Amino acid sequence: MSTPEEQPDHEEILARARAARPEMATALDGDQEPELDEDLGWQPIWKRPRKPKSKADKKKELRKQRERLRDAGKRRLAAGQSRRPRSRQSRIGNAAARRDARALSRVRHSNAWLW
Repeated sequence: MSTPEEQPDHEEILARARAARPEMATALDGDQEPELDEDLGWQPIWKRPRKPKSKADKKKELRKQRERLRDAGKRRLAAGQSRRPRSRQSRIGNAAARRDARALSRVRHSNAWLW
């Protein structure tokens, strides 16, 4: 424990605190919005100041997006129309199912009475 002689005077502490006040104020204001001109280095995206895009930039972005969507549509269409040969087993199964469905439909739509 320090003795009272080693402790600094209260007026001296108060004077030091008053002298450091401007430094503390600038340190506390550091997280406020920065000026747009000053370079901040890397910052996470949520802390970066927003700068509005020009019309040319917006149009370029939309053009890219349309092109991406158009390409995706072409790929989807091509995938649906692909002529990849199916396995024999699945063809047989599908044909049998089609035959069964056709027979059932004939029975259902016929005028024959089933007792």
